[in-house]
Amino acid sequence: MGRTYKTEGIILKRTNFGEADRILTIYTKHYGKIRAIAKGVRKITSRKGGNVEAFNHVSLFLARGRNLDIVTEAEVIESFKSWRKDLKKVGLAFYFCELVDKLTPDGQASRVVFELLQESLGKIDKESLPELARSFEERLLEELGFGVPEALKRRPDSLKGYIESIIEKKINSPKILRRLS
Repeated sequence: MGRTYKTEGIILKRTNFGEADRILTIYTKHYGKIRAIAKGVRKITSRKGGNVEAFNHVSLFLARGRNLDIVTEAEVIESFKSWRKDLKKVGLAFYFCELVDKLTPDGQASRVVFELLQESLGKIDKESLPELARSFEERLLEELGFGVPEALKRRPDSLKGYIESIIEKKINSPKILRRLS
């Protein structure tokens, strides 16, 4: 692979960096989870700014950097506008992205995880949120090799506690699953 590359990804997380930059955590179709810097995206004049918002499914051009790759171009494929004004739905999207971020290692591609995240974000406006959340948790755990313990399979509630025991951390996204039902 050369100095520059192109891939599709979903923005999992953004962190402000310096005066005008953002560090992005992106789950990509071809390279798994990566971190990259988007220089100048917080400037009002930035053309990339709106393209690298959380949850966006984007086409990216990146250049290899010493510590972080650099986003040179970003174009939105899908922004999931239909549910962005609904806090419960945005909360569920944050939950999905946090699970992918915390359960997947950097640089280990899984097209199944990418497609599960993309498909689930697309279903937020169309399906029951508690059922979609549970289905996402189960499918992600199965794909990543953690599985779902038999004792938890028949319980309709969230697998959040089990997931927290795997990652040995609390999940920070809103306590949405309790509010969804």
